[in-house]
Amino acid sequence: MSNPLLKEWLSEQPFTLTLSSGFFGFFAHAGLMQALEEAQLLPKKLTGSSAGALIAGCWAGGMSSDNIKTLLFSLKRSDFWDPGLGLGLLKGDKFRQLLKDALSANNFADCRAKLVLSAYSMDSKLTRVLQSGDLVSAIYASCAIPFMFQPIVIDEHRLLDGGIQDRPALQGTEQGERIFYHHIASKSPWRRKNDSAIQVPARDNLTSLVIHDLPRSGPFKLEVGQIAYRKAYTAAQRALEMPIIDGNVSVVP
Repeated sequence: MSNPLLKEWLSEQPFTLTLSSGFFGFFAHAGLMQALEEAQLLPKKLTGSSAGALIAGCWAGGMSSDNIKTLLFSLKRSDFWDPGLGLGLLKGDKFRQLLKDALSANNFADCRAKLVLSAYSMDSKLTRVLQSGDLVSAIYASCAIPFMFQPIVIDEHRLLDGGIQDRPALQGTEQGERIFYHHIASKSPWRRKNDSAIQVPARDNLTSLVIHDLPRSGPFKLEVGQIAYRKAYTAAQRALEMPIIDGNVSVVP
């Protein structure tokens, strides 16, 4: 029996789209989302950590892939840069306002697909799975990179970046759940090469997509994010036509 093409696997049954953490890797996640939307291969559920939470939250919260691309391509550092005193350089007020202006959904219950986001509790030292309540606060919590953004309090927990402890954003999924996982390969200088947190996860009923050699964006080089978006978009289009080998599709742009 031949290996199914990725597009065939995605169209066979409903699936969960899981988007990993990866600093400013949200540009690449957005490129993938555009390719999926154009192919009409849409998830019934989304999970995300950090960069993945941003795109999962924006799409589930009512934005089309075109809307997300427009927002990201017009993004300037001044749109989210608001230094202030606290446990992080940026207060996060501008970031949350940016989300409020962009999203049509206010709460998880208003989302067009089930959404589960991961954030890290400074108090319990454990991942908190967020799936109800205020959507903007939850997205911000999952995206609150330590030392860059100040934590936000939800249910008496001070929350930071979900990628701290749940980089693949899988804590919001169930065993046996049918998952399409988009992995942002880590280029973080503080991650060890063989760190288990940055390996592509393997489990039953999970198919992963890895797009190699994407350029690394950041707050001081947002223009690089546009390049990453375009590369991820074209690579994802190719990936949909490729066979799944051992639960994985691997593409070099």
